[in-house]
Amino acid sequence: MKTLPVLLITASLLATGALTACEKKIEAPYDKGVCFHVVPLTGGKVKFNTLANNRPSLESCAAALEGMREHFLALGGTNDNLVGAYQGSFLFLGRTGVFTGQSLDGARWPALVRTQDGRLAAPSAVQQ
Repeated sequence: MKTLPVLLITASLLATGALTACEKKIEAPYDKGVCFHVVPLTGGKVKFNTLANNRPSLESCAAALEGMREHFLALGGTNDNLVGAYQGSFLFLGRTGVFTGQSLDGARWPALVRTQDGRLAAPSAVQQ
């Protein structure tokens, strides 16, 4: 009779896995050189608004997003955080810098960090 709880646990784990497999994963667009601002919508959906075309790199897209973020803050906005996308990667901008990730809710890696005077720089260029 000890196998019954094991079977119930296994069945519930399989059912949970089946439900999460049905969820549609949001992917960043792969459009070459296009920088997007990501707007969250209701129901876990997002909208990708084109911010800039012909951006040569992820850093260039991050600079365009940072300009937009600073512009909104100068107009009286209070949201320090902004999400963007560039060629299949998500960009997460905030007070500490720019982080990248392959999904909206997964792991994030530092792409650019803030210097003491507030500028963005490669993480290796900033002394700890």
